[in-house]
Amino acid sequence: MDYTNCTNLFFVLIISCFLFSDVVVTATDTITSSQFIKDNETITSTGGNYAFGFFTPQNSTKRYVGIWWQPKFTVIWVANRNQPLNDSSGVVTISKDGDLEVWNGQNHVIWSTNVYSVGSNTTSKLLDSGNLVLQESSSGRTIWESFHHPTNVLLPNMKISTNKVTGEKVKLTSWKSPSDPSTGSFSLSVERLSIPEVFVWNETRQLWRTGPLNSKIFTGLPYMKTYYLEGGHVGDDGEGNVEFHYKGVQEIGFLIHILNSTGNYEERLWNGERKEWVVTWNSHQFECDVYGVCGPFAVCNSESSPTCSCLKGFEPRNKEEWNRQNWTSGCFRRTPLHCERASIQNKSAEHTEDVFFEIKMVKVPDFADGSSLRLQPDTCRSRCLENCSCIAYSYDADIGCMSWTENLIDITQFSNGGLDLHVRVAYTELEKERNRTIIIVVTVTAGTTLILIGAYIMWKRISTGHEIIKRFLPFNGDEAPAEYINDNAFGDLPQVELQETFSFENLVTATNKFHPSNKLGEGGFGPVYKGQLQDGREIAVKRLSRASGQGQEEFMNEVVVISKLQHRNLVRLFGCCIEGDEKMLIYEYLPNKSLDRYIFDPSKDKVLCWRKRFSIIEGVARGMLYLHRDSRLKIIHRDLKASNILLDVELNPKISDFGMARIFGGNEDEANTKRIVGTYGYMSPEYAMQGSFSEKSDVFSFGVLLLEIVSGRRNSSFYDEENCLTLLGFAWIQWTEDNIPSLIDPGIYDPSLHKYFYTCIHIGLLCVQEFPADRPTMATVISMLDSEISDRPPPMKPAFILRENMLSSLPYVRGNDLNSLNTVSISDIQGR
Repeated sequence: MDYTNCTNLFFVLIISCFLFSDVVVTATDTITSSQFIKDNETITSTGGNYAFGFFTPQNSTKRYVGIWWQPKFTVIWVANRNQPLNDSSGVVTISKDGDLEVWNGQNHVIWSTNVYSVGSNTTSKLLDSGNLVLQESSSGRTIWESFHHPTNVLLPNMKISTNKVTGEKVKLTSWKSPSDPSTGSFSLSVERLSIPEVFVWNETRQLWRTGPLNSKIFTGLPYMKTYYLEGGHVGDDGEGNVEFHYKGVQEIGFLIHILNSTGNYEERLWNGERKEWVVTWNSHQFECDVYGVCGPFAVCNSESSPTCSCLKGFEPRNKEEWNRQNWTSGCFRRTPLHCERASIQNKSAEHTEDVFFEIKMVKVPDFADGSSLRLQPDTCRSRCLENCSCIAYSYDADIGCMSWTENLIDITQFSNGGLDLHVRVAYTELEKERNRTIIIVVTVTAGTTLILIGAYIMWKRISTGHEIIKRFLPFNGDEAPAEYINDNAFGDLPQVELQETFSFENLVTATNKFHPSNKLGEGGFGPVYKGQLQDGREIAVKRLSRASGQGQEEFMNEVVVISKLQHRNLVRLFGCCIEGDEKMLIYEYLPNKSLDRYIFDPSKDKVLCWRKRFSIIEGVARGMLYLHRDSRLKIIHRDLKASNILLDVELNPKISDFGMARIFGGNEDEANTKRIVGTYGYMSPEYAMQGSFSEKSDVFSFGVLLLEIVSGRRNSSFYDEENCLTLLGFAWIQWTEDNIPSLIDPGIYDPSLHKYFYTCIHIGLLCVQEFPADRPTMATVISMLDSEISDRPPPMKPAFILRENMLSSLPYVRGNDLNSLNTVSISDIQGR
């Protein structure tokens, strides 16, 4: 071998060692044809927030190439989502044709940008926006970018779009599961291009929609706060694409939108202080968020019972199904439309002209037709009336006139926001309404005369009750006594609105003179009796005992709180009775009584299988979220426990007993009291020790309840001979020893369900952590239960581990007796 050949061979060996060594020199944010990255390497954006490289999802062994947000590892984009690598031999490089490619260990291309014939002079760079771009090196022109090929995450300034000519879509697609980034069943896209909306789809079936966007917000999302949508935009990009994107707002913080593997589209805000994501909004907060849940010509209202109702002039298509709360078949028109325009020659036809009735504050139906002209509301109405096929219209100053010619589907009623919808009905429907009004007026007038005759006698009889109401309720703007402001609902509401006021005589008859056989249970308030009214309704009568430590304050507090609340997971209050010394609350009767009768009774624990128990956990969580965030008031329950969870005929949970609840003001997050109320074993440490309570106090109680439901053990009566532990202490030890099966109720344990048990125990322990700031909110709890948040923080040691420590810390408990003093309740009501 001559000297020249030896020299050439030497350089070949040097270059080979350089290319295939374990350490490859790369630019911090760029990949070039000579600078590639291997499995153990990454490139990072200039600002340091984003990284690009190889990763393995939780509970998976597959390797993927993607982009993630570094402060809290969050994958925002995946390249080879449908072609994972089985080992760590992958390489990302620029090909000789200028494509960005992912190779496996056999040098096969498993993913590529597919922009051929651009030449070899290209580079790929990770920008500070999280966008991975492929550029011409010489001109800097962008040839390809990840923002045009999103996976399941929408970042600020990333766009989803639909082309008006070709129908081509840039859309979000969910992961198949939290551990599998491959393309799932759910997608999010821009639809209805004449009046654009954003939709979530399950394959080809609509799952959720935003309603039309005006210049400020999506009109179908009044509960999605407007400042989160600041910078949001839906419009034509000038190239035939209707697109949606949002801009970052520095005052708010960093926001991302995620379409998760269950089809829930959620907004997450980065909490820089706590270094965690907070779910600020999601697309499935209420039952009415599901597309068309009530069927055509019906309106959905999450705060009413039943949830669905037919529009005026319509009736259920299948009454039998409707009564079983299967509303999918919807409603049909009761009286056909006349649809005859009056003429000069036939003036009598004016009486047959159709009319419109108005539904205020709704998400307008799907399939709206828009007008290219800026019409006024009156013109919009007249044009719809002139068109026989027009069955409804709506008007918004920014959108203009919208009309409908097909079935009215997916209408949702709101308590505020939304748009007004005008639905066309036959004139005779309005006549029926007028006749009904005349009958009511005549009846009321005649009845009033009779009532006035007996008014004086009745006034004398119930004067005592009126004095109680005047003392505790702030009618006509009067303020409540200052000593009650911190501990009760009084002073926060202008008035109380009850459906009915019952006479003592009627309740005596309904309960067979409060016969012992009708007694359902007894708690700190007093006994509860089953009754039946003359109209056939079954009721539960909660009668204040004269000997009760809970008295007028708790009674009126419950009246104030519950009369303002409506939710499928809250017990329904029919009314009250106040006559002389008698004070009673009248509730709906729930035949399956309370939750504690099932989970703590070995003979009945198998009635509640794991599926049903999880449904109860989720229902209670949604009820508590409604109290904390979604109702017109912000309510802290303060006595959440198993005996206060009642079960309806289908074993659905309803939260009861609001005698100790507290209404918070709009800007109020925490309060203090010297009057500790609640139940030992469920009270949070800051409340039991210092009288400080907030929504995190209820979260603690929920955590205890969750652990009780899963384990079938009472926290308040749990006793371990060796360690003298509470249930919380026992759960903590089993968690740290990775011995979850020993904590699960044997009646429901199934090894195949281990991951679900593990998730619930994890969430329960997060809820009972000692410091309120460490506990999740109820919104976060629901997201974790729905597996929308899979990256849960590890729990810290819960409060009240040892029973003796707990008791010694409470000044009003002596020795080993667990007694209730004054207003501290250890009630055990077994049902209503």
